Amino acid sequence: MVISPSSTNSSLSTYRFLFLLRRELVRADFVVGVVCYLQAMADDVTRVLKPPSLENLICVSLLLFRSWQKLNASIILKLILVFCWYLMHLLVCLVHIMASLKKWLLSYIISFGLLSKYQNLQLDMLNCLAVVVDSEEATDTRKIKHLLCWLLTMDIKYITLYDMQGLLKKTLGNDLMSLTKTSTRSCAVDDVKTMASVFQMEKMTVEILSLSDGKEGIAKAASFLCSKYMKDDSVSCNKSEPAFTESDVANALNAVGYCGPEPQLLLIYGPARCHLGFPPWRLTYTEIVHMGSLRFMNYGAILREIYQFSKKHQNYGT
Repeated sequence: MVISPSSTNSSLSTYRFLFLLRRELVRADFVVGVVCYLQAMADDVTRVLKPPSLENLICVSLLLFRSWQKLNASIILKLILVFCWYLMHLLVCLVHIMASLKKWLLSYIISFGLLSKYQNLQLDMLNCLAVVVDSEEATDTRKIKHLLCWLLTMDIKYITLYDMQGLLKKTLGNDLMSLTKTSTRSCAVDDVKTMASVFQMEKMTVEILSLSDGKEGIAKAASFLCSKYMKDDSVSCNKSEPAFTESDVANALNAVGYCGPEPQLLLIYGPARCHLGFPPWRLTYTEIVHMGSLRFMNYGAILREIYQFSKKHQNYGT
């Protein structure tokens, strides 16, 4: 079979036409896709740029307002609580300052003798007055001597002085010894911390105690009870173990010489608001009053506390 040149050229033209037609169709599809994509983007842009409806605006505004309201409510509540706390603290401080100022003014008015009711004290209930002094302030013997002179003018019959380290025994022992008629349980310089001192003067009795007196007193009382009720090393099987009562301990303390009179009023000088180790068996019905620092000791303050104690009524029970 012989193929003529004319037929060959027509076939090539047909293939070229088909190729060109296919390429144009691909281009047309690409252009259509691009146009569709651009149209979708235009729709999105139009939707975004379209002004929202009134309902959507109201909903968004309400959400923002509630969030802002909750945030502000928590902050405002915290600020109110902090303000109330500082206000309460300020009020308490002001009340304390006013009460202290009132006591201070009243003490000085009493010291000058401007109030007659504080001049005649009823001391029927006050048989013994105890004074506890902080060890750091017990070295000021001048203040202690002024205090004893004031109590002497108030007609206090029995005074008990106490400090933890026994400094009052060292500083006041010799001075009181020269003023006393008799001295019981007096001590030498070496054992001033371990023995109590009682100085009997013309119009009053002064007793000086320290922390070691309480420890040694209870130790000797326990030894006395053991020697009295437990002579054997162990309790026999047929004998019940003895039960010590309060009266037994009091009798034991009295037997070993550590059961002095119980003070009805105890004045504390120093920063601590406690009795600083004063013998507890002597504080059964004692009224304890904190007087502040010994440096600011005032005659009117002591007189005021004694007067207030004389007006109190104590129920001892049955």
